[in-house]
Amino acid sequence: MTRSLKIFGTVLALALAATAATMPQVDHILVLKTKHKMMLMSGDQVVKAYSVALGAGGLAPKRRQGDNRTPEGVYRVDFRNPASHYHRALHVSYPDESDRESARKRGVSPGGDIMIHGLGPDFKWLGTEHYRNDWTAGCIAVTDEEIEEIWRLVPDGVMVEIRAD
Repeated sequence: MTRSLKIFGTVLALALAATAATMPQVDHILVLKTKHKMMLMSGDQVVKAYSVALGAGGLAPKRRQGDNRTPEGVYRVDFRNPASHYHRALHVSYPDESDRESARKRGVSPGGDIMIHGLGPDFKWLGTEHYRNDWTAGCIAVTDEEIEEIWRLVPDGVMVEIRAD
């Protein structure tokens, strides 16, 4: 039995490696807020698409810390948090210089800590229905299983474009 399990495990690992090798390289992430969709892209080709939950503050662009809105603009995945409370998280480089300048002119902090993350223990009960209501503090949420896949497919430094449409 043990030998059979080892053989099965080896075959499964080889199959997964072959599948990963044939997938196109993700070169950017596109988030369409009103559609609640996030796509991993390779050029113009959609590699994978996900339904996402966004900030509880509505679909308008983020303007200040604490507004619970998801920003709009072009950013980067600038670091990873493997021990996030929300299972795993990819940090989005918001705010950029224009976000900081805009907030400065209005006399507010632009906020930060925008992540693409899983559900974690507090929201796991939402499962695949997580996107039906926006509940994050401005982040982009997918299921824990999806963030595991995204974690593997998305390289560090990849561009993240967040748009209203």
